[in-house]
Order: sequence, then C-alpha cells, then structure tokens
Amino acid sequence: MSHHRYQPWDRTRRYVYRATSLRHPAGGALHRPDCGPPTRGTGPRRRPPRGVAVSRLERSRLARLGRFDAIVLTSALWFLGKFVRFSFPPLFERISDVYAISTAGLGTAFSGLLMVYAVLQFPSGLLADRLGSVTVLGGGAALAALGALALAVDTPLAVLIGAMLVIGAGTGTLKTVGVRLLSRTYPDQTGRALGVFDTFGAFGGVAAPAVVVVFAGLPGVVGAGWRTTFLLAGVVGLGVTAAFVTRVPARIPEEAGGADGDGGVPIREYAAMFRSWRFSTFVAVTILFSFAYNAVIAFLPLYLTRAAGLASDTANLLFGALFAVSLVQLLTGEASDRTGSLPMIVVTLGLATLGLGSIVLLTGVAGPPALGAAIVCLGLGSHGYRPVRGAYLMSAIPASVAGGSLGAVRTLLMIAGASSPALVGVISETAGFRPAFLLLTAALAVAAGLSALLWAFE
Repeated sequence: MSHHRYQPWDRTRRYVYRATSLRHPAGGALHRPDCGPPTRGTGPRRRPPRGVAVSRLERSRLARLGRFDAIVLTSALWFLGKFVRFSFPPLFERISDVYAISTAGLGTAFSGLLMVYAVLQFPSGLLADRLGSVTVLGGGAALAALGALALAVDTPLAVLIGAMLVIGAGTGTLKTVGVRLLSRTYPDQTGRALGVFDTFGAFGGVAAPAVVVVFAGLPGVVGAGWRTTFLLAGVVGLGVTAAFVTRVPARIPEEAGGADGDGGVPIREYAAMFRSWRFSTFVAVTILFSFAYNAVIAFLPLYLTRAAGLASDTANLLFGALFAVSLVQLLTGEASDRTGSLPMIVVTLGLATLGLGSIVLLTGVAGPPALGAAIVCLGLGSHGYRPVRGAYLMSAIPASVAGGSLGAVRTLLMIAGASSPALVGVISETAGFRPAFLLLTAALAVAAGLSALLWAFE
C-alpha cells in the first residue's frame, strides 16, 4: 500500500507520467515531483551486450595481472643474471682442460667477474636515483646478454676472460636496482616481494648446473656443446629485457615520467649512514656472509670431487640442491614482514653456519646422502637470509638515498665476496680444501654472532 497522499488530479497525471517520463536504465521511471508518485516501469530490464560484458571482464582480469608485471619481469632478469654467472663453476673443470689453466687461475678469473660486479653496485644505485630504475636495469641486462652471446662460439682465453668481465658489469646492475624498484613498487610487502625476487635468482643457480650437464653432452649449435648454455642465456636475456623496458615503466608510477629521483642528493648523505654503529655492524654481517657464500658457490663442486671424492655428476647434483631449497625465501621474506628482520637473520645465519660446518666435518667419513643433507641445511640458511637482509636494509635507509646507499653496501660486500674465490683457490693449492672451507665456516659464525648482538640491543 502506497503512503503517498494522492490529490484529485493524481489519476490523470499518473497516466501522463507513465506514458511520457524518462526511464531509468534499470527499468524504473525517473520521479518528477509534479507528476505524482513514482511507478515501476513495465519494460524489460536492459543488459549490456554479451561481447561488451566479456570484454569488461577480460580487461578487469588483465588489469589485475598487470600488477605483477614489475615483479615477474624484474625477477626474470635476476634469474638470467644468476643463471649465466653460476654456469661458470660447473664448467671449471672443462674450462681448465680446454684452456690449460690452473685452479688458482680459474679462481682469479671468476674473482675478476665478481669484482666488476661489485664495483658496479654503487654507480648503478646512484644512476637509478637519477635516471630511473628501468633505464639502468634494462641497460645492464642487455650488456650481460651480449657478454653471454660472446661465449657462444669457440674463442681464445682472452675473449673468455673479457666476456666474463662484461657479464660481471651487466649483472652488476640487477640486484641493487631490482631491490630498489620492488621495494618502492610494493612498500607494504617488501619482504614478500624480495622473497619472490631472490627465489627467482636462486632458481637460476638450480638451473645452471643441470643445463650445463645437458648441453655438454650434446653437439654444439655454433661452438662446443657446453657453449650452447651461453647462447641460450644471451638470446632469452635479450627477449626478457625487451619485454621489461616495454611493459614495466607503465606499471610503476614514479618511473612513468622518466627519472624518479631529484638528481640533487649530495654524496655525503650516502656516507652519513655509516656513522651509525648499528648500521655499520650490519654491513659487517653482510660482508662476512658474502665472503663465505661467494667462495662456497665458486668451489663447492670442485670441493666435492677433490676433497670428498664424489663423481662429477654427483657433485653437480648436490650443488644444484644448494639452490633447490631457495623457496624458503618466500617464507622468510614474509615472516620478516610479520615478526621483524633481525630474529630471522639470526636463525638463517645460524643454519648456514651449521650446514657449512657439517660439510667440512663429514668430508671423508660420510657419503652423498649425509653431505646432501648438510648442503640443504646450508642452502636453507643462505637463501633464507638474503631477502631478510634486503628488507632490513631498505627499512633502515631513507628513500631519497635508497639506491646509492644500498649500492654502497653491496659494493663493500661484493668486493669481499669477489676476493674470496681467489683466496680459497690459493689456500686449496697450498693447504687443501678443508682448511679453506673451515675459514669460510668461521666467517659465517662471526656473522651470526654479530647479528645476535644487534638483536639483543634492538
């Protein structure tokens, strides 16, 4: 029953209103005060054409998927960067036979790659603060891909070493600038985003030994079979780089207009961070970890064959297990968002120390299963630590100097990491692999102790 009080003229006016009024798209008449009470239209409800509805749904789905362009493509570049770098250690024995180079020479060449990678950290972060992350990342990824393509054909030793240095320079932009880009794109989920990012990179290390083994047993495309690994990395790298520079700028608001920094941050502001004892202590933690970890990934396959007496294929399989557990980064990254970074750092560094120490203690007295379990423990700790380290640093560094400051920290830790393969190579030839790996275990133990000190005084 209507609560409207009709006037004597309502019956006639309602008829006129029903016949002449505009209708709402939902089917009801638009009410006009001078035309009596509103009445429900009798026409059918209008729906958008089916094609239009499907198109809107597809656009909505694509818009949701578009949010992940930045993290997927940035992580894919990091995957390829780690893949091409970690393709060298499984090839050390083959490269040594082809070029008649000693273990110390191989360690020095790989240290050269890592040294160039290290010194590019601060300049790449500084350039990202001024030119934008996409520009720097795209240029570095393209350079690394070209370096990989140079190794696709049979070349002299000088070309091999030169290409390694080019790869070091190109990949030197990927981590610092990638962390900066993702931390700004996902500010409320930095730990999770960096966990995905580092997991992609770790899978590059998983894939590299397996791909090397596959191509080493096949005829080459334009060179020896093992060189096809670098041909694949170069071609795919150029394709992913093109997709990155095409799609990612539109997904990152601060990058849409070009550079996202103001270009006026003085150098002294980057140095000011190191006056804090907590920040400097954590930098020492990262340096010690990098020193140990880079030497381990450079020489673990050779350690397993020469010190532990395993077959080459078994050693490469266990080396791949070091990276196969990298999914733990997704858990530790998200856990750091919830519980804080320092507790996770202490736990992960403790696991890494336990794993590497167990490898040394089990050498000569245990077989592949026990050594594999120790390697898995080392991998859980090492990979679990990496995204938490990045999240802690990005929370401690002001946004205005994020790229350059992170680059400065990574320069220091990578210089330490770049020197360790050469040192381990020398120690292994003079005292043996076990003393060299004991030194690396001690470095991890000190890093775990310093991080526990920071947590205690938090």
